[in-house]
Amino acid sequence: MADAKVIPFDDDRSRSGSASRPARRRTGAGSGGGRGDGSTAPVSALPGGRLPESPSEGAERAQDPQQPQEEAVGGVGAPADAGGGWDRRIAGGLAFLRRRVTGDYEVDEFGYDKELTDQVLMSALRPLADKYFRVEVKGIENIPSDGGALIVANHSGTLPLDGLMLQVAVHDNHPAERHLRLLAADLVFHLPVVNELARKAGHTLACAEDAQRLLELGEIVGVMPEGFKGIGKPFGDRYKLQRFGRGGFVSTALRAGAPIVPCSIVGAEEIYPMIGNAKTLARLLGFPYFPITPTFPWLGPLGAVPLPTKWTIQFGEPIPTDGYPPEAAEDPMLMFNLTDQVREQIQHTLYKLLVQRRSVFF
Repeated sequence: MADAKVIPFDDDRSRSGSASRPARRRTGAGSGGGRGDGSTAPVSALPGGRLPESPSEGAERAQDPQQPQEEAVGGVGAPADAGGGWDRRIAGGLAFLRRRVTGDYEVDEFGYDKELTDQVLMSALRPLADKYFRVEVKGIENIPSDGGALIVANHSGTLPLDGLMLQVAVHDNHPAERHLRLLAADLVFHLPVVNELARKAGHTLACAEDAQRLLELGEIVGVMPEGFKGIGKPFGDRYKLQRFGRGGFVSTALRAGAPIVPCSIVGAEEIYPMIGNAKTLARLLGFPYFPITPTFPWLGPLGAVPLPTKWTIQFGEPIPTDGYPPEAAEDPMLMFNLTDQVREQIQHTLYKLLVQRRSVFF
């Protein structure tokens, strides 16, 4: 198998899933039905049919947009290439499989595979976001249409499904269909299979160097500063933000001059209500915690199915950082103040969304 080609991340080329095919049109075939004296023989309509238009009538019909159009094939209002949709899908799928088998696809310097993400990973996650969790997105206009930006969100849910739903929400709701590049913990890249999928989906290690590089390349970067403290907190502490660390994300945004967009996620806390933590088992497995919920591990694999809660994701007004001098990234007091401002804005929005919520499931 040929090796995947690595291209610079700031290359704005994109690969389409399959080559576009021109729309096929069926036109009536002319026949030599003229008379020997040069005149045209009269044409009679078939039963239930209609006479073909003369060239002058066709031109008048094309110039009049109010006049109803009829299709030459399939009757009135039927698309001329009604059967071509499935043909194109099958051809596109076969072309996609050929590229995966032969290695004729592109990844960036971080391992991000745009084609696989768009056509496979997003398609697999989209039903979960749209039908199961029924994610409602607010304030998407606060994410810039171009240039880098750092989205800072709360983290919860025992398993990191909130990061994946956030990725789908940004791509599917933003007018520019921007891709969110999530910063993930090192544990993600130590797990088999998960490691490869995370890289392909655009996730990268949560370190300042990678985050700054992505921001400078004009990417939307997502970070959840609570880390395992947020995702593994007891159910009794739901929607209470944990400590945001030392403010490293603020320093990264300052160096890149990228705005910080606070994000509040409601609904993820209840998908796996964590009522206990088997710490001994967690240490044996090398996990930061081992959750015990009302259904897991008591119901076995069935207990791993998340509850179908109703989600709301709201993006707040961006906090600009391009007005600070370069040395501001080394100012601990400024980083503390900005970190506290982001945290307070997320917490305030969480409380506001909880008051507005009618039910956990509706």
